[in-house]
Amino acid sequence: MMVARTLPGLGARTTSGGGELRVWSANATNMEICLFDDADPNWIIKTVPMTRDAHDVWHGRSRSLSPGRRYAIRVSGPTGPTNSFNPEKLLVDPYARGLVRVGAGEWRSVVVDDQFNWNGTKKPNTPLDHSIVYEAHVRGFSKLNPAVPAELRGTYAGLAHEGSIAALTDLGVTAVELLPVHAFVSEQRLIKQGLSNYWGYNTLNFFTPHAAYATTAAQAEGPDAVLREFKGMVKLLHEAGLEVILDVVYNHTAEEGPNGPTSSFRGIDNANYYRQDAHGAYIDVTGCGNTLNFGNEAPVRLVLDSLHYWANEVQIDGFRFDLAATLGRGADVEFTRDHPLINGILSDPGLDGVKLIAEPWDVGQGGWQTGNFPDGWTEWNDRYRDRVRDFWLSDVASQRANGFAGSGIGRFATRLAGSSNTFASERGPLASLNFVTAHDGFTMADLTTYNVKHNIGNGESNRDGTDNNNSFNHGVEGPTADPAILNTRRKAMRNLMGTLLLSAGVPMITAGDESGRSQRGNNNAYCHDSELTWLGWDLSGWQKDLREVTKRLIQLRLENPAVRPEHYGKFGETVPSATQMDWYNADGESMSEEDWNSPEERTLQYLAASTPETEEFNRILLIVHGLEDDVVVTLPTHEGVVGYSLLWDSSLDELGGAVIEHAPGTELRVTGTSMQLLRAH
Repeated sequence: MMVARTLPGLGARTTSGGGELRVWSANATNMEICLFDDADPNWIIKTVPMTRDAHDVWHGRSRSLSPGRRYAIRVSGPTGPTNSFNPEKLLVDPYARGLVRVGAGEWRSVVVDDQFNWNGTKKPNTPLDHSIVYEAHVRGFSKLNPAVPAELRGTYAGLAHEGSIAALTDLGVTAVELLPVHAFVSEQRLIKQGLSNYWGYNTLNFFTPHAAYATTAAQAEGPDAVLREFKGMVKLLHEAGLEVILDVVYNHTAEEGPNGPTSSFRGIDNANYYRQDAHGAYIDVTGCGNTLNFGNEAPVRLVLDSLHYWANEVQIDGFRFDLAATLGRGADVEFTRDHPLINGILSDPGLDGVKLIAEPWDVGQGGWQTGNFPDGWTEWNDRYRDRVRDFWLSDVASQRANGFAGSGIGRFATRLAGSSNTFASERGPLASLNFVTAHDGFTMADLTTYNVKHNIGNGESNRDGTDNNNSFNHGVEGPTADPAILNTRRKAMRNLMGTLLLSAGVPMITAGDESGRSQRGNNNAYCHDSELTWLGWDLSGWQKDLREVTKRLIQLRLENPAVRPEHYGKFGETVPSATQMDWYNADGESMSEEDWNSPEERTLQYLAASTPETEEFNRILLIVHGLEDDVVVTLPTHEGVVGYSLLWDSSLDELGGAVIEHAPGTELRVTGTSMQLLRAH
């Protein structure tokens, strides 16, 4: 399948002869533009017939199709099991740059004036090995922030306010990854329950920013103002050195299953846009009712055009692709890593330099594809997530309950060093997007506080959300006043955050984890737009301490290139921008097979030296101890190392100002279930 990039652009645009609208449909037999009165969005003042060209692009022109004009399309076509034409239905232009809601389930496309003065602001272009991604929700991030004016809280402008930017830059993250901001609606089931889709994974249109995240003033002014506010947010974040990555949901749309609402694609060309069998039954590999059919050219081009728009017109720095395995499924519904869309995104010059992050799975057959995307993609590494949680939480719970931790430290070390058993050698550790938590699942605090999910408030009798949390409540389910349990939980959080920020790969922090945010055990809070999901800014003492620990770890990551290699090392070779790794046990001796695999050992000394190309030489020693009893380790003796300086100890809330030096070969006591980072010199 070849993508026809030479076709004239789709959507509405102004020309010297007035406005023009171009819409693709292979199966339509008739199409017309409906133009609406400025004051009454339901009063059609003019209809414009559209004609079809040799590429199945329908086009119509009118001088009334000018900026600010609300419009819709009506489409006729044949009946049949795979078609769903209704000539009376007013449909959204798939390429609309603006939308307005005119009633329950009714929308009008809007021609926007997209002029914006970027004043020379450039994308930060942060190198991937220096990137620290911060996954956040536009509304939830600033909704409660007292440093942001009340009228801006929970908006694009609120995220771009100096009070928000100061918090992000002080923490030290380099990129904000925003949960979906493409225009979206709540599912019919949620609406009937009186709930809403807070996360936004139910896209109505792939070219329009979600209007409800704009300020009240911008919403009142219209789509032009909403788009300007969005671009203004990107501009201010860029000026602060922060990249903007969008979580994009191209795998399905808000039209849900065959009996769901018809708003756009279904009424334009159901047979081409959605996966169906010969009888019209939807083939759903997303679990959301429908699946865009990337075995056909039109959906592939739609995604590429949408990415082009956001990356160039809106200056977005990168994209995280929800259920990205769906994007690689061809006409036979099988995933292939060389699918035209997967490779087309990589090779498109209009997307050069854009960060590409895949959620490498979906719910269809063969849907788990972690490690199988081509070079140039970074993937969410669920194996990393599960192993890190196991090592610091469920293995420790097993040790307490059964006297057996379940596994040694070997698999944990593989994840720490960049998951070379998951990603091909030419891709390197930067193919791994490391995360311990994300928007879905427990927060980091809740991982240490709950053994099971508590999702009753979701309206599904606690059936929704995963049961495989790899968590440990440390003795009490939920909140407790027991100081011993609280101290152990907080140390576990420091271990999880320390592992994340000292591992090879690209780390992603979930907003609020740096300050111990809880969702009271809800591991699927997608339908809660409330203080349950918003970030809290009134922090207690331990939360401030955790934030300072996270800030310190980010600083240490950036200062020590040995923990963030770009390439995998090769035995017996010096590979530029890789890390030379030496592994020692608690006695300071090279690791044996038993040391790697024994659940009774679980202590590791990881000596990592950079092989620099652009930065100064650097060597660190990371000590990891995964049992609850203290251990005495002998610091390794290694050629070129004359001493070790303590940089961070996870057993402490704070390190203090003293410089603590150790000589090779000396003994050092390490607290149970803790980590220490030292600089070797």
